[in-house]
Amino acid sequence: MRSTPHRTIATRALAVAALAALSLLPVTPAAAAPPSAQSTAAACTPSQVVTNGGFESGTSPWTQSSTSVITSRSGQTAHGGTAYAWLDGVGSTHTDTLSQSVTIPAGCGTATLSFWLHTDTAETTSSVAYDKLTAKVGGTTLATYSNLDKNTGYVRKSLDVSAFAGQTVSLAFTGTEDSSLRTSFVLDDIALDTSGGTTPPADSTRTPAAPSYTVSLTSNTSGTVWTGHESATFTNASATALSEVYLRLWDNYHGSCSSMPITVTNVSGGTAGSPSVACTALQITLPAPLAQGQSATIGFDLGITVPSGADRFGHDGAFSFVGNALPVLAVKDGSGWHLDPYTNNGESFYSLAADFKVTLDHPSTLLVPATGTSADTPGSSGRTVTTATASKVRDFAWAAGPFSKISGTSAAGTAINVYSVSDISSSDAQSMLSTAKTAVDAHAARFGAYPYGELDAVIDNNYWFGGMEYPGFVLDLVSTTALTHEIGHQWWYGIVGDDEYNSPWLDEAFTDYSTDLALGKTGTNCWNSVSWASSTENITNSMAYWDTHSSRYSTVVYGYGKCALHDLRRVLGDTVMTKLLKDYATSHWYGVSTTSEFKAAAQAATTTDLTSFWSTHRIDG
Repeated sequence: MRSTPHRTIATRALAVAALAALSLLPVTPAAAAPPSAQSTAAACTPSQVVTNGGFESGTSPWTQSSTSVITSRSGQTAHGGTAYAWLDGVGSTHTDTLSQSVTIPAGCGTATLSFWLHTDTAETTSSVAYDKLTAKVGGTTLATYSNLDKNTGYVRKSLDVSAFAGQTVSLAFTGTEDSSLRTSFVLDDIALDTSGGTTPPADSTRTPAAPSYTVSLTSNTSGTVWTGHESATFTNASATALSEVYLRLWDNYHGSCSSMPITVTNVSGGTAGSPSVACTALQITLPAPLAQGQSATIGFDLGITVPSGADRFGHDGAFSFVGNALPVLAVKDGSGWHLDPYTNNGESFYSLAADFKVTLDHPSTLLVPATGTSADTPGSSGRTVTTATASKVRDFAWAAGPFSKISGTSAAGTAINVYSVSDISSSDAQSMLSTAKTAVDAHAARFGAYPYGELDAVIDNNYWFGGMEYPGFVLDLVSTTALTHEIGHQWWYGIVGDDEYNSPWLDEAFTDYSTDLALGKTGTNCWNSVSWASSTENITNSMAYWDTHSSRYSTVVYGYGKCALHDLRRVLGDTVMTKLLKDYATSHWYGVSTTSEFKAAAQAATTTDLTSFWSTHRIDG
């Protein structure tokens, strides 16, 4: 989130902590599938379908080749608990197997098999795979590991099994050794998580649903001007016919109605009205009302001019940052159209999870990190075409410039790229790469596997706002706390969406709390320092309130908000709170969170009446 005075990294310690956590990020609720889709595709029930994956409940329902496979005997150690599965390690020709039948729910967009593997070998070769472990689902081999994968501890493996949704299949591991020199394959904490799908919870009235954006843009030589075309396909999920849609042109805040940085012309599929809300909203009247379940496409020519300034939309010398620049569809729900004004104090962004395919034609001298997974192909002379695709994301952002780039992979398998402007040292860039690897895995372990493929971090110490998050793409200072916070937003706003203008605490407080957990901070006694400025000051106030009380925004929403969650953890207990947030994220995966839904989920997790808790902590809704 973003705020004016307190983002300047000064003032009180609490404001500094909040600043480090600051993030500018568009929050967008996920879209519901139209009824017509619901009639042909099963809804996904997010779940973890492996039983006894940690082997702490005996051997059932696993089938093992011998009674010694699932064990707690000495010689190896568990990743968690006391039991584990030990395949091979005999030192002669030998095969061990371990299997379980699993049912992967239909309708789920994502299914991920994960497990922790320790490979311990006496083989000395560095080139020949003598002993092997295969992981299979049904008749398909997902991965093969060998003595060449030896390590001193456990490594988490993550495999996509989405293709098996709706099937009951055998999950099987087979370890084989040759005639000499033992290799042990040790498995623990096996899980198969499913999420996503056709009907995110509580989204039945949010429309237009299931947006899909196709964008093709070409830049000038510096990457500060982009021109081209965008189209948006969507479905009306509401029982009320849809006669118009609205495009949010957020970055017109950075100009004026007489000189707009974002221009939309030559609209097809509807008729454009006059821009409203300080030219950040554009009504498109559809040719005919769109009934429930029907789909439509609008298209338009798009122009983007990036202003000067190290901003989420701005350029710092040769380096351009292009956040919130692509027009996205506004949301209509039970409250009507959400056409809230832009706020420079935080975020106003509210949109549904969408698919993007964005083609960016630019000079080859510029690197272009972007949301989603990118591929570069040669363009015309001296130019490169970067094509970025992203699924179920709430916005799309990119940057352009002569960045320095370093890359790595987290222990859980997420690809990380760090792009630095020219005055960032190589040691600072390496530090941020290390932080990103640790942070993405820490958050994923608590709330669910990171779904966006690669993660790009663009580092510039001139950002006045501290940091800003977009799906799969963050802007940040050189700061361990800030980067851990921005990456936390991948879950709290990116995956679990919310209305950022009306409920900013749902992404900022939850992300700051998650940052504390990732950094080993317990928030001991932090609620004791709370001092309210007025009777109307609440953690759950909207940005309309905070824009008129900006000096209190980070203190209350970030600081008091995360302290309230620490306090809730102490009321519920660590185990219950951990399960609450994991289950809540799962049930709102690609959906939209509301304060009332979170309060209901917390109350359902305990027999303690939380009414006074919400009142004391000023959490209304």
